[in-house]
Amino acid sequence: MERMIYSLIAVNGATEKPEKHLANIKGISDVALSSVCLNGIAAIVGGNKKSDLISDKANALEFAGVIEKIAQHFTLLPMRYGSFMESTDAIALMLERNYQEIEQNLLKVEGKFEFGLKVFCDSEKLKSGILLKTEISPITVQNAENEVKNSVFREYINAKLKAHRLEELMISYVDLVIEAINAQLAMLQAEHKFKKMATASILIDSIFLLEKGKENQLIDAIKTLQSQFPELDFVLTGPWPPYSFVEITIK
Repeated sequence: MERMIYSLIAVNGATEKPEKHLANIKGISDVALSSVCLNGIAAIVGGNKKSDLISDKANALEFAGVIEKIAQHFTLLPMRYGSFMESTDAIALMLERNYQEIEQNLLKVEGKFEFGLKVFCDSEKLKSGILLKTEISPITVQNAENEVKNSVFREYINAKLKAHRLEELMISYVDLVIEAINAQLAMLQAEHKFKKMATASILIDSIFLLEKGKENQLIDAIKTLQSQFPELDFVLTGPWPPYSFVEITIK
């Protein structure tokens, strides 16, 4: 009978039974959850049928909600929505094949939460502010005989040069903000990943892996960054299960 895998967890001690915590947690469509265990690790599974499961936003959100409830009791590695295997025996073999990587990843995220930080900006306003602080001179032609007589072409070249220089200045500014974020994260010993200029309005899209109990320190760090860069908006989300810090390819 096929099983849907919700997460992989660490089981503390050979005698611990995950079911005692799973009794009050239901999977999608209120299915009961159970575990497939192997030497200190386990897969949390539900009896959902792949043929009955609709791949829509509502189910995906419900799946994420189930994982958050499981995370309240276990160190876990979240599985992708719609991860099915044909039987509990197949899941046991999967755990055996991937045992070392699963164990290493569980150790990596033990006692930690994931947080997201998006840094928003008004791109046009930010660019204008950067231009006010920096003088970008138009292109000049050294040889008078080769001076461009066509003013339209000259203006085109100057516009291209200005745009290129502005892009360089924006990248330098983003690097400056990331450097400031890193300085705060270094004090919290948080692992992190950054995506620069994800969209026109999102200057930085970042995620952190932070030890439990340091949430208030992180909030204070974000407040410090906000006061340091008042022209930006720092939006923190979480805590979440460690979706973005699982480095394993299931075989």
